Amino acid sequence: MNRSILVGRLTKDPELRTIANGTPTTSFTVAVNRPFTNQSGEREADFINVVVWRKQAENVAKYCVKGSLVGVEGRIQTRSYDAQDGTKRYVTEVVADSVTFLSSKSENTRGGMSYQDAMPNYEMGDENPIQSNGSDVSEDPFKEFGSEVSLSDDDLPF
Repeated sequence: MNRSILVGRLTKDPELRTIANGTPTTSFTVAVNRPFTNQSGEREADFINVVVWRKQAENVAKYCVKGSLVGVEGRIQTRSYDAQDGTKRYVTEVVADSVTFLSSKSENTRGGMSYQDAMPNYEMGDENPIQSNGSDVSEDPFKEFGSEVSLSDDDLPF
């Protein structure tokens, strides 16, 4: 059985091409973190080439950019070709059956917010943290919606 499942981030924008018979294809590289750290405590990554075909190729090229988090499912393929200098080159890549977009749409667009930008900034050491916009987090967010609503068990649908 030849099955590969990867989760990682694109190292550069995907390249959409059309082969001679008109079939679209996209190739990209996914950086996949290793599940352990090296001797100096740093986490390393493997850079895996991926090829995807047809409509899925068009979607990847349209919606993914450098840094997009994707899940790739496919098979590992090895092929060879003769380079211009006459040497034989070997390529190992994943031929994707499906690519799942795991980043939000705003993260995939250029200029979108990163995860850190979306998180509120709290001042450290405070019992009642203050958000960067100055509002008190402990304040009731529903105070402007009127009085309290009471429900009995008969009102619940379950």
